[in-house]
Amino acid sequence: MRRVILAMIRKDLQLFFTDRRAVIMAMVAPIAIASFFGSIFSGNNGEPAKIPVAMVDQDGSAISRGVLSSAGSDRNLRISTPSADEAREEVRKGTVSVAVIIPAGFGDAAGRAFFAAAAKPELTVWYDPSHTAELGLVRGILTEHVMESVSAEMFSGEQGRKLVDETLSRLDQTTLTGQQQELLGDLLRSARKFYDAPATATGSSTPRRGITMPYSVAEQAVTSGANVAYNGYAHSFAGMCIQFLLFASIDLGIGILLERQRGLWKRLRSAPVSRMTLLAGKAASGALISLLTLTVSFAFAIIVFRVRISGSIGGFVLVALATAAMASTFGLLIAAIGRTPGGTRGIATLSVLLMVMLGGAWVPSFIFPEWLQRLTVVIPARWAVDGFDAMTWRGLGLGAALMPVTVMLGFAVLFGTLAVARFRWEEP
Repeated sequence: MRRVILAMIRKDLQLFFTDRRAVIMAMVAPIAIASFFGSIFSGNNGEPAKIPVAMVDQDGSAISRGVLSSAGSDRNLRISTPSADEAREEVRKGTVSVAVIIPAGFGDAAGRAFFAAAAKPELTVWYDPSHTAELGLVRGILTEHVMESVSAEMFSGEQGRKLVDETLSRLDQTTLTGQQQELLGDLLRSARKFYDAPATATGSSTPRRGITMPYSVAEQAVTSGANVAYNGYAHSFAGMCIQFLLFASIDLGIGILLERQRGLWKRLRSAPVSRMTLLAGKAASGALISLLTLTVSFAFAIIVFRVRISGSIGGFVLVALATAAMASTFGLLIAAIGRTPGGTRGIATLSVLLMVMLGGAWVPSFIFPEWLQRLTVVIPARWAVDGFDAMTWRGLGLGAALMPVTVMLGFAVLFGTLAVARFRWEEP
């Protein structure tokens, strides 16, 4: 039995390496696509991707200029200042995600609304409907810059001084009660005294007075150690390798169906080759090819993109072995369930695409809705991706590999058992 299995493995490996298309799909394709996805999710040396925003200042006041200046220095935004027509066209074409129109009179209206219950001015925001996530971010960031600019001008600017005097002279025309008018008057007179007070600030020759964010944020990425850093290429190579291992398993299953269609299994049936021996040989050769693909792909990632196995090396090997076994037996299941090679390939391809998509091979599963995250625990690709992530950039120990390995081996046993039970020597 051992000699038969070894002979089948040798034959399958020879066929694999003489098929240039198979080698390219197994080795080159996952490296190329993983490199592309890794460049997207790795970031830019820790710097966030800037959101392109067009800002049109139709006001020209100190407040609107302050908003433009403050937003222009924001690390999350890339500000341009086209005309209104140009801004609308850029949003329509998708050149910018959001355009903000500061209307004429915005500064004066915002200043009046800052101290009194006056009508609030309206900022017009045009946005690309395919970038609603960026719209929410820009609204939050814009709130901070507008508030800082308005408050700074109200407490220390010439425009603010004029608006304070104007509001004081019109207190009796407001809808406030007598007591509220008196309190607001005290506030505005205090603000006027604040204008006349000398401004000093340590280390700043032009101190900024106004309402600013009352806190700062200290950002720190948390991994298992000080020398362990996130590398988006680690996740992308894991995901793309798993995807192409499953695609290779389709070729394995279709190959078995083609050989059965040609009558090869019917002839082998007369030889002392059992169903178990046949499928074991096919599973072993498929697992070896899968391991070779994983080895070449991760070696490329380690050398070129500095991906590191920051966790347990033994755990990484176990995850790789379990992934290869799961993918190989999935190919046997395709062969056992499929009827014709043509019809089976389409269904199997759709199944693999759904598996890798739901398993987080394309994008990390944490961005999925909560209900979908709970559902994907029944997808073997999810466990493979999580296992490789744990052993690479998360830097976790061997214990973190045991659950993914156990689950994937369980799937391998399930797939293999179903394949043996459903295998047919001849076409139905």
